[in-house]
Amino acid sequence: MGAELDKASIEKAYARWAPVYDFVFDSVMSTGRKEAVAAAERCGPRILDVGAGTGLEFPYFSPATELTAVDLSEAMLRKAKERVERERIAAVRGILVMDATRLAFEDGVFDAVVAPYVLTVVPEPERTLDELMRVVRPGGEVVLVNHIGAETGPLAAVEGWLAKRTKDLGWRPEFPWSRVGDWLDARPSARLLERRTLAPLGLFTLIRIAKRIGAD
Repeated sequence: MGAELDKASIEKAYARWAPVYDFVFDSVMSTGRKEAVAAAERCGPRILDVGAGTGLEFPYFSPATELTAVDLSEAMLRKAKERVERERIAAVRGILVMDATRLAFEDGVFDAVVAPYVLTVVPEPERTLDELMRVVRPGGEVVLVNHIGAETGPLAAVEGWLAKRTKDLGWRPEFPWSRVGDWLDARPSARLLERRTLAPLGLFTLIRIAKRIGAD
């Protein structure tokens, strides 16, 4: 296991990443962002984007969407605001600095929450999932895209080596499915709708979780 993430190290890491984030990550992660947006928009117009970063997924949202975007990193969100102005993205209604483990929204106010590439960059993935589920309405969905760590083989060895540099990277390379699966098993209000790998090379997984109607 690598060093644990904390908010201070995450903010520091993404202040460094902000100037080059789009160049490094746009292409390799674009399929996951498009798939996540499409799934979320099927649930309704009121969507929360958690871990929005520089807003790479913003252009994929329909202008009719009422999108609220949050992220812990002010440096990343400055880039997101520049993108909205530069590309005149109508979907974005608000961009806020916010901790994913303490979302400042009432229960059930969003039709869907989209969180691409977030679970591996937060200190408390399970607590983050609790918050995402709390703010989505019954019948709505939490849509995730994430790297699920390899259990064996060369890739698992590489991820183990990278995990020792977690704080410098700003994300957790080792992330087993059990972090999500165990969380789901413990929460009757959450139901797994879909889990499938995405291009390129199956590095990332799309996960759709429904909030059961009648759930608190």
